[in-house]
Amino acid sequence: MDEYLPEGYQFQSSPFTYEALKDAMHSRQILEAVVCLCDESHDLYVDLGCCRGKIPREEAAIGIDTGQTRDIAILLLVGRPICFCVTEISADGEVTLSRTAAQKIALQSLLSKKPGDVLPAIITNLTAFGAFCDVGCGITALLPLSAISVSRIRHPSERFRCGQTIYSIIQSIDHMNGRITLSHKELLGTWQENVSCFSQGQTVPGIVRSKQDYGVFIELAPNLSGLAEPDDTLTEGETVSVFIKSILPDKCKIKLVVLRKLGIMPMHHLPLHYTQTEGRINSWQYAGNSSMLTIF
Repeated sequence: MDEYLPEGYQFQSSPFTYEALKDAMHSRQILEAVVCLCDESHDLYVDLGCCRGKIPREEAAIGIDTGQTRDIAILLLVGRPICFCVTEISADGEVTLSRTAAQKIALQSLLSKKPGDVLPAIITNLTAFGAFCDVGCGITALLPLSAISVSRIRHPSERFRCGQTIYSIIQSIDHMNGRITLSHKELLGTWQENVSCFSQGQTVPGIVRSKQDYGVFIELAPNLSGLAEPDDTLTEGETVSVFIKSILPDKCKIKLVVLRKLGIMPMHHLPLHYTQTEGRINSWQYAGNSSMLTIF
């Protein structure tokens, strides 16, 4: 592996030879294979093709030895591809591996990056305050709820599912504690970019996101919402069909008319459209008259 990508991001199952494993050990190359067993001591066994490699419990993840990472994180690796380095090959052919070694190499690289850098990520856990993502060799970063999209959601599960591949940007780096915080909304486009996909007079599906005294905000895309007249019968999270009454570019507003209810449709069933998937974002402003300006 030349890049420190999320585990399983570009995984292709292929057996290793002992010669290839020896070369990887000497060059400190990071490899990837599937965990086939976690024993009663929480040591992991990886299918290498030519043999089974062993990852001792203390080498299964950064923080296991200090208690910062719980053992459940090891158990959940079974059946999944993981990254590792080869640390020893005995005379009788036993192969010892270290996932921790691979993670330390990846973390050092990630901490050298800058806020605004775009990273691929895989969703690993969803909580009330945000989504945890693998950003390289099992290194976890937090994507806060408020940074997922411009359109407000109640829980990350309304946008993502575990195992989903996304793109993100580095929002901040805590070098002292080795922690990375992500953002996502900047990659989903500005108001102008999103509204260009819609036209006045169209009828489209949308999701009710919030109800106010003056109207109901309905999401047309993760970074785009319009306003309909107040309606006490509507429920947040409900999917509706709406008629686009008018688009007001000068005010960055869309006026909608609710036609009918469509029931519940989780937003993560709809595709995310990214305006950028590599490189770096130096600054971002959602709308021309918006105070929502991010500068990295």
